[in-house]
Amino acid sequence: MDIDTADRQVAIDTETEHELTILGSTVRAPVDHVEVFAAPADVTEVRLSSDEVTSICPVTSQPDLSSVEITYAPDGWCVETKSLKLYLWGFRQRPVFAEALAAEIAGEIMRTAQPVRVRVELTQRPRGGIVVAATAELAR
Repeated sequence: MDIDTADRQVAIDTETEHELTILGSTVRAPVDHVEVFAAPADVTEVRLSSDEVTSICPVTSQPDLSSVEITYAPDGWCVETKSLKLYLWGFRQRPVFAEALAAEIAGEIMRTAQPVRVRVELTQRPRGGIVVAATAELAR
């Protein structure tokens, strides 16, 4: 690690204290936020995906099954994946349209990790023969 990188890491560590309360803990319930940790130097893009996102259709109350891909450009912070999994669990009992779900996830990543940009692509599995694919993008 060169001196500039080490100085940047120290600055990140001391700017804001982020304590990882979920990592290493036994948590068996959804959480309402994602946690972050200091981004390693020179990481320009992070891609996270899950094919196990479940929500409830606001019209029919039937379960909606979706996959999600989250791509972001870190600017100091990365998303901790266990907290992301538990955050996504929070949608299991929530009535929400796919488009709103994509936007809400993008907003959470932007608020907590404060990346340069974030893109969330959510694809809902077919129901009634129709696939819904929604993309939400935010940038600073």
